[in-house]
Amino acid sequence: MLASRYASVATGLLLAANAWAQDVSSLVVPAEDEPPPKLIVEQPLPGPLANGVAYIPYRVENLRILPIGGPSSREVSPRVGHLHITVDDLPWQWADYGQSNTIILINLPKGEHKVLIQAVDTEGGVLTSQTVTFKSPGKSTRL
Repeated sequence: MLASRYASVATGLLLAANAWAQDVSSLVVPAEDEPPPKLIVEQPLPGPLANGVAYIPYRVENLRILPIGGPSSREVSPRVGHLHITVDDLPWQWADYGQSNTIILINLPKGEHKVLIQAVDTEGGVLTSQTVTFKSPGKSTRL
């Protein structure tokens, strides 16, 4: 009777391990077969914006934001990349590797502003982008 129970437990563990191994391998998809990345950007949160601070929430789908670069990293699956952010068409931008899901801009001058957020591959090639425009009341003396 005891041997029968051990055999049943061993069989159950073997089947569970086999099922788990199949699930893990099914998560890896060739990079070229992955769905395209999506970038969803929301308007700045109104509360902080009233004080001159723009909190811009965003999320990405089908793209992991990681500090990885180089030509061979384009083959990593699931796909990896980072963000490029440009404010008011200035000639410079910055890269975000942080996965914070929020872009925060402080001390914006009064007026309308445009923020371009680009999801890029590991070598800076644009995958998708969104632009958000908003009006700022100007710099706040308190944060």
